Amino acid sequence: MHPILLKIGPFTIYSYGMMVAIGFAAAVFSIYRRAPKFQIDKNKMLDLCIIILVSGIVGARLLYVLLNLPYYAADPIEIFKLSKGGLVWYGGFLSALGAAVLYLRMAKLDFWSVMDLVTPYFALGQAFGRIGCLLNGCCYGLPSDPGCMLAVRSVNDPTPRYPVQIYAAVALFLIFLILRVWQDRKNFTGEIALGYCALYSYKRFLIEFLRADNPRILFGLTMSQLISIAVLFMAIVTFLYKANQWKRKNSHLR
Repeated sequence: MHPILLKIGPFTIYSYGMMVAIGFAAAVFSIYRRAPKFQIDKNKMLDLCIIILVSGIVGARLLYVLLNLPYYAADPIEIFKLSKGGLVWYGGFLSALGAAVLYLRMAKLDFWSVMDLVTPYFALGQAFGRIGCLLNGCCYGLPSDPGCMLAVRSVNDPTPRYPVQIYAAVALFLIFLILRVWQDRKNFTGEIALGYCALYSYKRFLIEFLRADNPRILFGLTMSQLISIAVLFMAIVTFLYKANQWKRKNSHLR
């Protein structure tokens, strides 16, 4: 693990923050270039990305703190030490979604069209973030089997563990590639956004079984797994509903 990439006197560059910054920059650059093909103002997409970043970090941190309340109640100043990691994606997702809905209404942009544009690049940015988790040593896995060739160890914990951060990063890169190809072949508005929700929640549900940092709260499942089930169900139902609407519209045109 390499939580600190560079330290010169009081100036410190943390690996987690650096990877999150790289992921955000890659996502914003891609969205900015891609926006005209969706007939969406690219400058408004820059504003949206900033809103999503700020609200997402706040929501992700808030949920992580709530899930680990005894630790932060004992030392509240730790809440503000983001360099140590500690973000729950679903908290960020829900807060960023709410902020995005409000902004898009004010900007008079179609929610589903914008989400079809940006969601593939969400996955790309998240992939870099998971690499940051690996370097930082957070979001760690369960102790691994002796035969696990990719087992990772940290300086403070020599126990070999499943490299769930690597698994997540690879899965997110694959989700990005799938959605990016799918983007040019979609049939109805909202198809890519719902595909992202379904693929991500399915990935998160499976990987949580190998994570050791999230408590099991119900039926042996973590909070993220329970949220994943709800998101996957809603994504599939909404996808089928919108697909049926699209089919009816096309059959009528014929």
